[in-house]
Amino acid sequence: MRIRVFETEDQLNKAAALFHGGQLQRKPESVLGLATGSTPVGVYRELVELHVRGLVSFQEAITFNLDEYAGLSKHHPQSYFTYMNQHLYRRVDLRPENIHIPNGEASDLQDECERYDRQLKNAGQIDLQILGLGHNGHIGFNEPDLTLAAGTHLVGLHEDTRKANARFFSSPGEVPALAITMGIAPILQAKTVLLLVRGEDKAAIVSRALAGPITTQCPASLLQTHPNLIVMLDTGAARELV
Repeated sequence: MRIRVFETEDQLNKAAALFHGGQLQRKPESVLGLATGSTPVGVYRELVELHVRGLVSFQEAITFNLDEYAGLSKHHPQSYFTYMNQHLYRRVDLRPENIHIPNGEASDLQDECERYDRQLKNAGQIDLQILGLGHNGHIGFNEPDLTLAAGTHLVGLHEDTRKANARFFSSPGEVPALAITMGIAPILQAKTVLLLVRGEDKAAIVSRALAGPITTQCPASLLQTHPNLIVMLDTGAARELV
């Protein structure tokens, strides 16, 4: 585990984007695992800037998103497809056929989970997986539980997760109760995992995830077992690390 702490959000964003860009320069056909939420927004903005400057191309890359809300149209303002399209997809040279994100509108959600797993298997090992960190330790939408699912699955979102995401919706009641999420196996099997966390409100869970016991009650703690985990934090998120 390598931990880097940055004084400002801007420094963190630039460092993460350069790390991501370096992966694409070394291996243009990289399989990239992508995350959503507020934390990666600045990273995607910096990646787009690197692309505009001609330093990074996504033309040969293959992307897989961690998750998508169940029951939302891909064109809903708060779908993760819309998020990715706004912040990355349409701003770089990704080929549409190389973009993968679960279909929250699928008529058979279990079949959709199985289809997504087949796509992941066909693409091979993820080269670089970007992760954020939920207040309860979830990664993707792998929520704390007695056991964790290895493959893509339908998950009922914890109430605290729904409350945390309510700021993106008009009211808390609009936050979907279900989501499709990539399972824990392809995340832990990624060649490199880049965990990005900012904000003092995440300090306690950062400490629990990186220095606490490894337990499915804090899914992010399983990252302690990963052979190539890079952690980028701002000073607020790092506050409780010894």
